[in-house]
Amino acid sequence: MATIKLNQKLKRLEIQNFELDNAIVFNYFDNLPTAERDDKLVRALYIGVLALMEDRISSFLSKTSNELGTELESLKMIFEMKKELFYKSTIKGSLAEDDIAEFLNEYFQSKRMPDRALLTGNAAGALARNKTGDIICEVNGNSDLKIVIECKFDKSVKLGPIEGKDLFIRKTDTAWSQLIEADANRNSKVSLIVFDISLVDNSILKFCENVGYIPEIGFIAIIDSQKGDYTNLIIAYMLARDIALNARNVELDKDVLSIIVTRIIKDIHEIKAIKTLVERNIETNREILKQIEKSMLLMDFNQKYLTQFLQTGTLTKKDLLDFYMGEAVKDEFKMIEKEINDL
Repeated sequence: MATIKLNQKLKRLEIQNFELDNAIVFNYFDNLPTAERDDKLVRALYIGVLALMEDRISSFLSKTSNELGTELESLKMIFEMKKELFYKSTIKGSLAEDDIAEFLNEYFQSKRMPDRALLTGNAAGALARNKTGDIICEVNGNSDLKIVIECKFDKSVKLGPIEGKDLFIRKTDTAWSQLIEADANRNSKVSLIVFDISLVDNSILKFCENVGYIPEIGFIAIIDSQKGDYTNLIIAYMLARDIALNARNVELDKDVLSIIVTRIIKDIHEIKAIKTLVERNIETNREILKQIEKSMLLMDFNQKYLTQFLQTGTLTKKDLLDFYMGEAVKDEFKMIEKEINDL
């Protein structure tokens, strides 16, 4: 007896005693609530028919009854499912990490490079309870010569240059913060952050559309994982590799000094903003006091790091991270802000 029967009078498809032994289909319906399964089955059948009508390879698959045809159909279904899963925020991060590590190891092998890419998983690094730095690449297989890669397939992550960072707002991840944090947490020579072209903030695209470099901070690479285009990752990695292999310590690092001076210039503008606020007769003197206290705290904070840098000629990775994040000065201001609000 045929499984499918066409009711010509009612223009209806009738399926009797139907069973399907397919792991992909089973897993999909197994993850659905019972009440939704019938509706999804109808939609799946309808979409599948449309796909067969429009698909360029449908004629080939329909004529091919051997194992190759079945395998091609399964591969296509897996690809479409993977594409759908990629855009679900809960899992796209881990998929990206796995794919990038796998791609890098295949590239290393094809070029006969002794490097290797290792997933860090849930392992914390040098910073307490910190997991930043998704992939560690050991250059020439040397565990002491590392490039750290952070994967951020997230549109909410902005560029975050230091001259535009406000220490008094809620902490958010930026390309700058993740590069500095990953470098300090995994004790690497160079850090690299990877974005996907379909999930990247405009501030990062304005800075670089392919590969970007922030002096003394790290590299940015924008890939297109859905097209399998990792060219920019390779470019950024090979540049980072050259730096890791050839970088030398100097007595005074002008790039790091530039970062500190940039912050000081930003804070000078903050002080000038106080005068503007007074001249424009702002709503309350309380806001003026807060602004003054902020500037005073920032001047002390920056002076501390500038003095340390000029004395030693460098900042440790942990010091650079603390300087960028400014958590200490933020916490100190909270107490002062409360006192001002109580006036």
